[in-house]
Amino acid sequence: MDSNIIYQEKLTGAGMWSKVIGRGKVLRLTDLEGGANVGMLLYNALERTERYNMPDTLKGQQVFYLTEGVCLHSDMGRLLGSVVRDTMGWHDTVCGVTNEGVVREKYGELSYQEGKNDFYRSGFECFLIELSKWGLSERDLVPNINWFSKVVSNEEGGLSFVPGASSAGAVVEIRFELDTLVVLNTCQHPLDPDPNYAPKPVLMEVFPAEPVGEDDPCLNSHPENGRAMENTVNYNTLRF
Repeated sequence: MDSNIIYQEKLTGAGMWSKVIGRGKVLRLTDLEGGANVGMLLYNALERTERYNMPDTLKGQQVFYLTEGVCLHSDMGRLLGSVVRDTMGWHDTVCGVTNEGVVREKYGELSYQEGKNDFYRSGFECFLIELSKWGLSERDLVPNINWFSKVVSNEEGGLSFVPGASSAGAVVEIRFELDTLVVLNTCQHPLDPDPNYAPKPVLMEVFPAEPVGEDDPCLNSHPENGRAMENTVNYNTLRF
């Protein structure tokens, strides 16, 4: 483990995870084998009615996908996080997660009694399990991020999954600007055409962030990011 890494964990199978990551820390996600998908939900750890807002994130920065330099906006006009490093270049945040029906239709059924820890689970189910640990429920679900998954649209607006977009060793790093409840699962993307139920392993590492300067690429990539960061700094200063 690198000397500056303060936390490390590997998620395998349809893994799920949730913890609070403090502001001023970076979460690094690494696709270990290629073809991974990491579904992510984000909430203000202290005021969980504030959460990641996909529409504001995309329209405010005039983007369709997430990559380095993009900030993750909340529904309160603040920043939950910023993408400070990305070796893949394209991450989906419009397609949601698999549910029980999608999993059954694409992969069949494998119960816990039959498959033990390898039984088939959906991203929806995994999110609800983790949310329940924090007093949250289905009503608190919002459009999620799908790290390492690329989805493109045609001229008619139809969406299609791009197989093989993420290779082994692909990395994305998110710097948190608020104390953030992070909820993850590694179930396959809902549009992944692979007929086999085969979620891929992902390595998570957390380490301290460098101080945010006035020349920070994320904050300067679009005026909306600078305004949202000012709101975030004011919130943190008054609260803490």
